[in-house]
Amino acid sequence: MMVGHYYPYCPQPDLTVGIKSHTDPGVLTVLLQDHIGGLQIRHGGGWVDVEPVAGALVINIGDLLQIASNDVYKSVEHRVLANSKSEARVSVAVFYNPRIRDNLYGPFPELISRDTPAVYRQFTYNDYITRFFNKELDGKSLPNHYRV
Repeated sequence: MMVGHYYPYCPQPDLTVGIKSHTDPGVLTVLLQDHIGGLQIRHGGGWVDVEPVAGALVINIGDLLQIASNDVYKSVEHRVLANSKSEARVSVAVFYNPRIRDNLYGPFPELISRDTPAVYRQFTYNDYITRFFNKELDGKSLPNHYRV
């Protein structure tokens, strides 16, 4: 799924936020941001700007890859600030998500052993994505709902 974001100039950016803190629910997100930026990730207890680099793509690990990897890879909490620049900001995100919603998803069996037990239980993507869209994007971790 591809989504285009358009952020017009905001005269009081300190009174609002572009997109609240969240992690992406899918496997991967590929983001193309323009030269203005505005994306931040949570790191070390604070927020860090993701500086735009001309021609570069930002790749976010999603919650499903965190679950499938049994926590080897972690989804990144991020947010988007309101646009304080005089010109409009544009970004394009491509979300890679499972197409088959009734299959069971969980940690890859090859990663599970006696020494590294499953951290998550299995679930259908239908159940998972329904939970995602029925909650606020407030930084809460959806994978925690499926922890063993």
